[in-house]
Amino acid sequence: MAGRDLRTLFSSNDQSIAAIEAFTNRQAQWQAVTAGLAEHSRHVTSAEFDVEDLEAPRRNILVFHGVGGIGKSTLSRKIEASLARSEHRPAQWASPSHPEKRTLPVRIDLARAAGMDFERVILTIRTAFAALGRPMPAFDLALRRYWEHNHPGETIEDHLRQGGLLSRFSAAAALPQQMQSALSDVAQALLLPGTVGSALGHGAGALIKALRERHQSVRALAGCSRLADLLEAEPDLEALSFYPHLLAWDLAQIAAAKSALPVFLLDSFEETGDRTHRDFERLLQRIVWLMPNAFFVVTGRNRLQWAERSLEGQLDWTGPHAWPGLAANTEHGERFVSGRQVLIGDFSPEDCEDYLVRRLSRDGQPLIAEPVRRVITGRSHGLPLYLDLSVMRYLELRRGGRQPQVADFDHDFPALIARTLSDLTAEERHVLRSVSLLSAFSVALATRAAGMDRDAPALRLTERPFIQESSSGVWPFHVHDLIRSAIRNADDGSDDRWSEQDWRRAAQRAFHALESQWRQELGHDRAVLVGCLQQGLLLARDFGLGLDWLADAAFQYVGDSIWEPLALPAADATSPDGPLTPADALVETLSAIARRQHEHREHTIGRLSTVLASELLPDDLTELATYYLAKAQRDLGLTDDSRRGMQRVASADGRLASAARRGLAHLSRLSGDFPTAVEVAERLGWEGRQHRVLGDVWWVQGDMERAVAAYLAGRNEAEEHGVIGEAAMVQAHLAFAVSFSDPLRADDELDLAERLLSDLSLRSSEMTARIAVLVRDAGFAADLPGRAAALLADIGVSGISYAAAKLGLALCFHHAVLDAQDDLATAITRLRQLTQSGDYAYYVDIAHFMAGLPLPEHTARARWIDGEQQTRERWRRLVTTRRGHLVTNR
Repeated sequence: MAGRDLRTLFSSNDQSIAAIEAFTNRQAQWQAVTAGLAEHSRHVTSAEFDVEDLEAPRRNILVFHGVGGIGKSTLSRKIEASLARSEHRPAQWASPSHPEKRTLPVRIDLARAAGMDFERVILTIRTAFAALGRPMPAFDLALRRYWEHNHPGETIEDHLRQGGLLSRFSAAAALPQQMQSALSDVAQALLLPGTVGSALGHGAGALIKALRERHQSVRALAGCSRLADLLEAEPDLEALSFYPHLLAWDLAQIAAAKSALPVFLLDSFEETGDRTHRDFERLLQRIVWLMPNAFFVVTGRNRLQWAERSLEGQLDWTGPHAWPGLAANTEHGERFVSGRQVLIGDFSPEDCEDYLVRRLSRDGQPLIAEPVRRVITGRSHGLPLYLDLSVMRYLELRRGGRQPQVADFDHDFPALIARTLSDLTAEERHVLRSVSLLSAFSVALATRAAGMDRDAPALRLTERPFIQESSSGVWPFHVHDLIRSAIRNADDGSDDRWSEQDWRRAAQRAFHALESQWRQELGHDRAVLVGCLQQGLLLARDFGLGLDWLADAAFQYVGDSIWEPLALPAADATSPDGPLTPADALVETLSAIARRQHEHREHTIGRLSTVLASELLPDDLTELATYYLAKAQRDLGLTDDSRRGMQRVASADGRLASAARRGLAHLSRLSGDFPTAVEVAERLGWEGRQHRVLGDVWWVQGDMERAVAAYLAGRNEAEEHGVIGEAAMVQAHLAFAVSFSDPLRADDELDLAERLLSDLSLRSSEMTARIAVLVRDAGFAADLPGRAAALLADIGVSGISYAAAKLGLALCFHHAVLDAQDDLATAITRLRQLTQSGDYAYYVDIAHFMAGLPLPEHTARARWIDGEQQTRERWRRLVTTRRGHLVTNR
């Protein structure tokens, strides 16, 4: 659309600004129109089509629905123009299959501001048909009788002139003559004296009798089987709503070469009334049903519900059989509507840029600078109304005497709220504001968050186009991002706007609704836990709520050992000096714990240290931060710091005491004090992951059989408790141990580890599994050193020091199997460097055991469970056994 935008034109004194009412490509919607028209044309021209068949399903309608300001009315106008004149069709839009000269497009604006009532709709349709240049005798007879009864003393011509219809339609001036001709022919055929008006007034009975008896004198009308009944009925609004059947019959009598395909575009359909009072909608539906040879394109905020059986009694024709193209279906848990109900989506970023470039220009160049266009596009979320409001704000700022800047458009518009709320009931508005506090919701969650005792308002709200639906995630619905932002942040000038206390009370309701949802699914659905935790944390942070149930949920989150990232804006949750509230501190704690699988452990230590320094967390959550700080310190080789943290948590005897005692056992193991590690492990039980700790001790003894048995018991126990993260972790360790002793079995164990780890985020266990692959291939793969170097680089990114040492040990095993003494010496030197802090120093001893080499003098001796000699023999046996495999496979 290339016309001048008058509103923008009159917003500035600068006549050099070109203000163009930009139309951005809606090619997909146009394709839906042309496809629908082509199918409709084939249907009405087929031999089976009967215009008087009132039982056949109707497929003569296409619906475009979307949020206020998405561009529905603009699309409706553009479709009308493109069907009327090819030069008005955008270049990207393909030509419709139905010829332009045989298409009769008529747009009817149903907005209240247009003053459109049902009688005017009927007159608009009949006036448009005047372009065909032929009378519509059946319809005109009934309409004239209705008019004389309801508008005595006023001619139809005067009414059309006063209503502007004569000026809108170029052929409308011929309408009175067409009607006069049809009625005069009937009067003459029946030999009725006087004027047409008096003929109908006094001779209606004679006409009805002639029609019923199918007299030869009225044979042209006798074929319309329901005309007599309509003429006999009281000529009121109810009867008028059935007259479109007569118009459809009249149209069907015209030869195809002289006829046209009517396309009626009903715009602003949401203004026909609310969903409780459907009187006007019922009358409009009759037009669509009774004119099966016309095609209707409806645009409005809401999808049509005509295919829902629940509306039986409110509308005349309902259900999926009546309106198969409008029926909603369910696929893969997500509701979708077939191709005759099209949700008009947001503009793409490219479309937004195109709109802003062309809307305002000077000397052929965009008036709005590129950085400003970029921020407007980003904040718009593709909503055309936001783009339009931003353009007007741009001109308003220029009138103030300065050049608009990027910061001027960090802005929410109250107009978005007004457009969104305009056709909602009070209950729907209440639910909408409540769910705007949530990033996603279900009907049940929305009802609880709104504090209501019935679902109906929430159900109605989900039908609105600004409520978007997705089958992914915990809850299916979410408010359009821009609408949600406006409702939460813009100045709300509506009569029922909320105060700050209203918002706080709503936040508390939503917070406790999330708690209820989480407790219902406790221990059953991990996704519900994470979703409730995410939304609950943000509510607590934004509204200063107490942590309450979030502490329990946080412990469940870490207890599952899965570590999927929490989508929390951690950067916004803290000030440069650290967290400001307990919710800030918990957000940062959980984010740091989850992100440690993807960040260097030094960063994890820094984040958790800052949280602990804030002293905002209650005691149990302080222990949580302390424990994971100690784990990160251990991973970096900060053994003394880690031990102090673990001892502090263990002595508190809280929820993580068993985990901290396990941490102390690990610290004993990495220092080489294996008897102490076993002693502690045997008292840990399931809570302390006893079997995993024992497996970690046994494999370094070279006793792979006992290690595998311990890991297997640990995995089975984790599966019994439904802790899939622990099961995956133990399986990775089991595969590592098996890879030393049985490379053939290792294939299956590694496959299982990969499957268990695939949907989790367990970086250290992934590293263990990747090292296990190298152990399995030791001696067999010539490229193993190169693969080890690549893996070492990945380990360096994570900062997991023990993984580098374990990888070094695997490389020593490879060289020992091949008896590559020089390479082995180099690998041992590197391993000694990696363990020079004293942690895992016994890996160097194990490397000597593998190669049958004596230990260097002055080596700190580990405390082996069965003594050094038996440990040496077991490791040497693993090497010689692998060499035997090499000989067998040559």
